Amino acid sequence: MGPTPLSGSDGRRNMCEARRCSKFHQAVELIGARWSGAIIHAIFTGRHRYAELKAAIAGVSDTMLSQRLRRLEGEGIIERRVIPSTPVQVEYHLTDKGKELEPVIEALTAWAEKWITLEEPGGGRQGEAAPARPGDADPGSAR
Repeated sequence: MGPTPLSGSDGRRNMCEARRCSKFHQAVELIGARWSGAIIHAIFTGRHRYAELKAAIAGVSDTMLSQRLRRLEGEGIIERRVIPSTPVQVEYHLTDKGKELEPVIEALTAWAEKWITLEEPGGGRQGEAAPARPGDADPGSAR
């Protein structure tokens, strides 16, 4: 089997053919567009209705959620299913193309859990002690 775009000792730039890099870049842009990855992840975890998606994705506006759902539908990642009932219900499901993203999303989730540090509301990072402020007591001293 031949070298992959990420293998080889002769420099990765030589292996990154224009077409292959362009497709990779487009895939990263599609999944990495703000909220798109979160939407795909939410659908993977069983949230299919608009209100469920909105509740699962903190901070997404109605406008942005609608735009991203339309884009993902247009790209063939998800499909919109209308359920005839009163009132009419709409659900979003992954297409076969979208389902093939599952190992990618799982790998990215595992990588993020290992390497990404979230900012805390007070400006510190999750898992770190908040920086001392002038006037704070030294945690090691007794009062």
